Amino acid sequence: MARAVVRNLRISPRKVRPLLNLVRGKAVADALAVLNFTPRAGSKPLMKLINSAIANAIDREKADVDKLVISKLFADNGPTMRRFRARAMGRATRVKKRSTHVTVELSTK
Repeated sequence: MARAVVRNLRISPRKVRPLLNLVRGKAVADALAVLNFTPRAGSKPLMKLINSAIANAIDREKADVDKLVISKLFADNGPTMRRFRARAMGRATRVKKRSTHVTVELSTK
């Protein structure tokens, strides 16, 4: 069971989770094909993450790429940067810039 983690990804978890639901449980080749044609900001980092997990599976476990399946895939909240935006009459409003920790685990069929 190979795994890969990307931490502090500068996309909010709310925007990443629909992409995770698209590819969870699929074969690795199918998941990469789906993400390649999905026009969302989080698809490219997820493709890199899945490719990293594939490389880990090949290097550490000598796994066959054709038999790999995404068994676990989840996104957790990362640290939130707090910034301020100028508003009317000298006031300011807090802006939360959220980040995500994404974990993928691969297993064989």
